[in-house]
Amino acid sequence: MHRMDLPIACSLTGPELAERRRMILDAVRKARVRAVRLPTGYAYEFDAEMLEPVRNLVELERQCCPFLTFNIIDSEAVIRLEVTGSPEATGLIEHFFGGVATE
Repeated sequence: MHRMDLPIACSLTGPELAERRRMILDAVRKARVRAVRLPTGYAYEFDAEMLEPVRNLVELERQCCPFLTFNIIDSEAVIRLEVTGSPEATGLIEHFFGGVATE
């Protein structure tokens, strides 16, 4: 099945997994330095010390959200997490990971 054909729904089951995901997601959201809108999703930037929490989050999200694509770009100073998917998935990405702040 092609990624674009997958249903846009989280398949995470079990309260322990859901709670772990929420805790990691909350920590990653709070640590975010910047968000950038991409044509098919968002890119989120973090300080370098967030590499391990970002990797943990991506590992969990890949299990429950196969309709999304996650790409971690690790430079010495900044961690960039790109989360992309179909046009229908963009709203879900924004809901879970956050959108671009308007000033």
